Formats: sequence, structure tokens, C-alpha cells
Amino acid sequence: MGNSIGSGSSPMTSASDINRFFSSSAWIEGAALDQLAEMSRLPGVSEIAAFPDLHPGKYGATGVALLSSRLHPLLIGNDIGCGMSLFGLDLPLRKLKIDKAAERLRRLEVQAIGEGRGWMAETGLPADLAPDALGTIGGGNHFCELQAVEDVAEGGQAAGLDDRGLYLLVHSGSRAVGAAVFSQTLAAHSGLAAGLDPGSEAGAAWLASHDRCVAWASLNRRLIAVRVAAALRADLRLIADIPHNLVRRSDRGFVHYKGAAAVAPGELAPVAGSRASLSHVVVASADVGRSLGGISHGAGRKYDRATMHGRVGRNRSEREQLLRNSWGGIAICDDRALVIEEAASAYKDAGQVVGDLEQAGLVVGVASLRPLVTFKKAVDEAEVEQRRRKPEYRRQGGRSHERY
Repeated sequence: MGNSIGSGSSPMTSASDINRFFSSSAWIEGAALDQLAEMSRLPGVSEIAAFPDLHPGKYGATGVALLSSRLHPLLIGNDIGCGMSLFGLDLPLRKLKIDKAAERLRRLEVQAIGEGRGWMAETGLPADLAPDALGTIGGGNHFCELQAVEDVAEGGQAAGLDDRGLYLLVHSGSRAVGAAVFSQTLAAHSGLAAGLDPGSEAGAAWLASHDRCVAWASLNRRLIAVRVAAALRADLRLIADIPHNLVRRSDRGFVHYKGAAAVAPGELAPVAGSRASLSHVVVASADVGRSLGGISHGAGRKYDRATMHGRVGRNRSEREQLLRNSWGGIAICDDRALVIEEAASAYKDAGQVVGDLEQAGLVVGVASLRPLVTFKKAVDEAEVEQRRRKPEYRRQGGRSHERY
């Protein structure tokens, strides 16, 4: 079921009090429902909204918006401010050569973006807040993806989406900055399962650190996009920047978005698919307040990482196939384990997720986008060459690193 998140008294006493915004056809694990029941009993919790991408997490179910009078840092975890940003590029789709674009993006994270401290100063962040990590994607399910419109409705056209352009979806967070805040909070508070009083010194300190992480993560996504634009020699424009791992203050308390996109009525938001399936753009409805201003941010995992190693990628040929999709798209991922763990079959159907959100009256779908080039992790060629020169590498027959 994942790690226990503790217990305590709360106005909510059973999972039957949770608002479920998914249909009976949604793929929902029993373990995730058990975690929802535990979350409903956390101190201060008064309302929970659960979405169709719901799946088990380490400190509670993911795909949830939760209202509480207390702060629960465990629910937000270490990637504070993680989110998705959608950008438009001024590069026409007809001019794109996928193989050439993939070759340029392979060296994405060494693309020059200027001095990190300067970017942070413009954003009002401390200059020493991990400036060298800015513009980097990280591991796990993080990525940046070059996309094209597969289908667009009137609402998408009004937002400037059309089938002639190229778009970039970036999914990343606060990297080591958020991880440091989380580890420090865990070390300082042995009883963290009960949450923090927002009026206490500890609560105020966590909120201040949280806010810096959210700002840092947003800047990080923007600088990843700047690197992509520079690599492709294009200009970019921001369409949507939607975080899904954070706390927002409300007049009723603090809404915790645990893997749930935080949106306002009328706001555009991406709902990510996988590197071999469509992503979607939706607009939040006027009734999104019924779900605490939360919606799904993506398809959500169907199978955990360990399970995927027995399902796909059993040999090199299968792993190579996982790096291509039916649109001729290419995935850049030189980590063999990550190729398997992030295979398309590990995720639910994002179209089904959006359909459930529409049925619940939370969103209206305005466009779908197909993946063309997905960047997750590339080998540092300079590091590989350095390894090749080491005596131990030669003694092992050149096997110190294996791609996919």
C-alpha cells in the first residue's frame, strides 16, 4: 500500500466522504483507495478530491487535492513545485526533421543559457539556490517533449494552438532544492505524520521554503524550454505553467495538490500522456471549485516501476522499439532501466482520464498533441570518453556503461 502516513482525528472519518471524480471504468488500484482512507483521517483534513489518474504513492495516494487546516509536508514530498509548462515554438511543423531535432536535443542539458544566478535574481530568488541545476530535467517521470497538434477544437484555436506549429511540453520540478527542504523538514520534526501548525514557527518556515521551491521549479521549466529553443534555433512563448505538487492557501485552509494540477476557472492546462500516446490540453470549467481547483495532470501510473521490468524490454531489440512510436517519434533515454520503467504501457490512457474529467464537469478538452521527440536522459559524452581512458574500464572490456 505504500508507506503509512499516520493517523489522527479529523472531521472526515471514512473513505466514503471522499469526492471521487472518476468513472467506474477508471483503472484504480485498491491500494490507492486504502491510502485515500488513511489520508482522510489525517489531522485537520476536511475535504478530499480524487482524480482518474489516482495511483499509490510513498506517503499517500497521488492524484489528489486535499483541504486541511494543518500543513502536511509528507503529502507534498520532495519535489515541491513540480509541474508542467506548455510552450509554443515559432518553428513550423513542415520544417521539422525529427532525426535532426533529436540529434540537437541529445545535448540539451549542456546548451548554454547564461548565468543561473542572474535568472534567479530576476525572479527574486536567492542567488545561491542551486544555480547550476537550473535548466535540468531530473529523473523518474520528468521529461521535455516536442509535440504537434493531432486534433484541435475551437477553444484550442483561440489559445493559439493549430496543426501547423510545434509545441513543447516540459515536466520537471525543484530538483535538489525541494529534496533538501524535504530532508531538513523530516530531520527536524519526528512527528511529521501529524502535520504542522501553519501558525507555528515551523509551519511558517516550511511555507516560506515551499514558496521558494515553487518559484524555482517554474523557472527551471522555463530555462529547459529556453535550452530547447536555442538548440532548435527557435523562439518560444508560454501557453500554460501549471504546478501539481504544492500547497495553496484558501479561505478555508490549505489545499494540498499531490500530483494534481492546480487550476482556476478558464485556465488552460496540459494533461500528459506518454512518449507513445497523445497528451491533451484542457480548459478548467467554472465548476472546478468542486474539486478544490484540482484536476489530473497526466495519465497516472498503471504499473509500478518494479513490475515493468518483468513486462517489457526483455532484450535490446525490445528496448530499442520502446524508443520509437507510431508517429515516427523518437525518445532520447540512455538509461536502460528508465526506458523500461517509463514505457507507455506503464501508464493509463490519458484520453480516458480527460474523458472522466469532462464527464465530471471539471474541464473541456480543447486539443490533443502527439509526441515527436521526447528527452529524458542522455549520456554525457565527455564523461563516457573520460571513463574509456581509465584503466579499470579497459580491464572490464569497455563495459562500464551500457546504453538502453
